[in-house]
Amino acid sequence: MIERYSLPEMAEIFSDESKFRRYLEIELLATAAHSDLGVVPRDHARTCRERAPVVDRAFVAEVSERERVTDHDVAAFVDVVQQRIGMPAAAWIHHGLTSSDVVDTAWCWMLRDAATLIDRAILDFYEALVTLANEHRNTPMIGRTHGVHAEPTTFGAKVALWALQVRRDRERLATATRRISVCKLSGAVGNYSNIDPQVEKSVGAALGLVPVPATQVIARDRHAEYLWACASIGTTIETIAVELRHLQRTEVNEVREGFRAGQKGSSAMPHKRNPISSETLTGLSRVLRANLQVGLQDVALWHERDISHSSAERIVLPDSSLLAYYVLRRATKLITNLEVDSAQMLHNLNLTQGVVFSQPVLLLLVASGMSRDDAYRLVQELAAKAISTKTNFSELLTNDSRMKLTARQLSEVFNLENALKRSQLVFDALNSADA
Repeated sequence: MIERYSLPEMAEIFSDESKFRRYLEIELLATAAHSDLGVVPRDHARTCRERAPVVDRAFVAEVSERERVTDHDVAAFVDVVQQRIGMPAAAWIHHGLTSSDVVDTAWCWMLRDAATLIDRAILDFYEALVTLANEHRNTPMIGRTHGVHAEPTTFGAKVALWALQVRRDRERLATATRRISVCKLSGAVGNYSNIDPQVEKSVGAALGLVPVPATQVIARDRHAEYLWACASIGTTIETIAVELRHLQRTEVNEVREGFRAGQKGSSAMPHKRNPISSETLTGLSRVLRANLQVGLQDVALWHERDISHSSAERIVLPDSSLLAYYVLRRATKLITNLEVDSAQMLHNLNLTQGVVFSQPVLLLLVASGMSRDDAYRLVQELAAKAISTKTNFSELLTNDSRMKLTARQLSEVFNLENALKRSQLVFDALNSADA
């Protein structure tokens, strides 16, 4: 992932130093477990732990140099570790293991830790949305379908629905985290032919990972589910970002992204104030979805394993983790600093001369005995006239002899509070743990 979208706390999880530290810890835990079983002499296991190398840039560079000889990254890592520890104790490093025992367990360990960071970020984003929703639960605005004015709603109700979707994303992430928090140390084809299952249990317990049946590798549907959770987060954020981009258009102007002192919206046009965060989030969500496709294609491997998945997931697993975390942090900042123009929302709601109340007029006419189609055509005609002549819809209804509605009925129809009285129901769902 390019540095622009890499936040340090997440990037550190996937750094070479972090990866090799995890490899080393898995090797040392496995050696200790073998010692408990009487396979490895206790003093040799103790020596391995005491002489274990410090994993720093110099260590990483040494492994890279060794890999030029071995053409195998894990073999190079084992060679360097054994050299640093020294014989005869070092001979027990990687005993009974295959490379994927170490690599797959480390991947799951890294992804579990990454998911923990993402979960904290998604909770912060959710709370920011809930705060914004509550601030504007009574802020009226026009609801739009197909981009066209439909009926009144509230900005708070709109944001509350976003929050509910984010809550579902958090549930999806929790499920994916459980699926990925696993390990395997079961050998070349997963049948424990050269390693006692107790070693796997011991290492898993130490790392907080659950041993699972496997071939040479842990089944990649688990990783695909993790990538799906990341992609879903991105898609939810894109849903919000696209809406905010529309609402910030000059002709709408109902919300505006925060604009810092000294910020420039355009290198050429000083007046510009663009929805850059929303647009950035929209673009990055596309990458998250694309990475999911790679993850799904990585599930089908030859027999007990091939390495067609390996090169791809070296990219998509860290990148999706970094991007999911980044878009959540960026979106939280966007929502926290969002400027909401409630006066402009009310102005836009009234742009169409009140025709947004056409449905309750239709329903009253039907209730008065008119056929639905006749009522529909009459209301449609007068609504079109209100828009074309810029005449108040209520006035046209009052003055039309075909209308059989009382002044009181019309007053209730055009009462904005009546139109919005049930818009608060979404907040019942927001306050419910079952929503």
